[in-house]
Amino acid sequence: MKHISVLKEEAIKLLNVKPSGVYLDLTLGRAGHASEILKRLTTGKLIAFDLDETALKESKVILDKISNRYQLIHSNYRYFDHYVKEKVDGIILDLGVSSPQFDDASRGFSYQVNAPLDMRMDLTNPITAKKLVNTLSLQELTKIFREYGEEKDAYQIAKNIVKAREEKEIITTFDLVNIIKQSKSNKTLAKKGHPAKQVFQALRIKVNDELNSLTEALFKCLKALKKDGRLVVISFHSLEDRIVKQAFSQVTSFQGNRNDDYQLPSQKQFEYVLLNKKVIVPSNKELTNNPRSKSAKLRGIKKI
Repeated sequence: MKHISVLKEEAIKLLNVKPSGVYLDLTLGRAGHASEILKRLTTGKLIAFDLDETALKESKVILDKISNRYQLIHSNYRYFDHYVKEKVDGIILDLGVSSPQFDDASRGFSYQVNAPLDMRMDLTNPITAKKLVNTLSLQELTKIFREYGEEKDAYQIAKNIVKAREEKEIITTFDLVNIIKQSKSNKTLAKKGHPAKQVFQALRIKVNDELNSLTEALFKCLKALKKDGRLVVISFHSLEDRIVKQAFSQVTSFQGNRNDDYQLPSQKQFEYVLLNKKVIVPSNKELTNNPRSKSAKLRGIKKI
């Protein structure tokens, strides 16, 4: 499937790109959002990050057709401050896995195609999904499936993984899918949606340390903004959205209770303001054109 950037128009509108501004795209992917930013720059510049070297190579071809006012960096976005020391006018974070990563069977992200059980966004990462399912304890696997996948059959799936790997190593995506299916009741299997979705999400998050990367990066992003600078974030599941919502709330609203020795809200000046109090979700038209946008949520914040 061709990669279609989710909530592109809405995100670019919130970002409010200035022609002379400095912008960071921390999750470049196939340059969907980056292209729109670059088109709007005259004397400004775009600095884009991605863990996936293939994404960087393919995006370079796309961006070269627009302008040379950009720089690409191969790194986890949580470390962007190692490379960018200046304050910036805007930052965009489009979380999760891109369509090309899902659709490349060899990457092992999809439970629909039989492939090596990999799930690494960065192919230099020594930790794979295969390594996790074959080495982690029953307790560790259960915790990952519960916390990162919100999987109600986490213990039974983990128990069956441990049992199966005693017989032979779990190597492919379908090896894992079969174990998951065997761990669920017929009633659960009859429900809508793929039974392996939550476990695959949990393993992908663990392999790529996605939630810790997000938590670490968000406050760095807020600090990196100039006055009137904007941060927009697109998330794809409740765990990500909760982290974004809480981080934004922490810097835009009063924390604590009346008994705490804090300033009252009327006395306290906040450095940031929400760009949208109500979360933005895809339109019906976008959902029709791109079913993968279904779970997307967009939030924005501005430094004042």
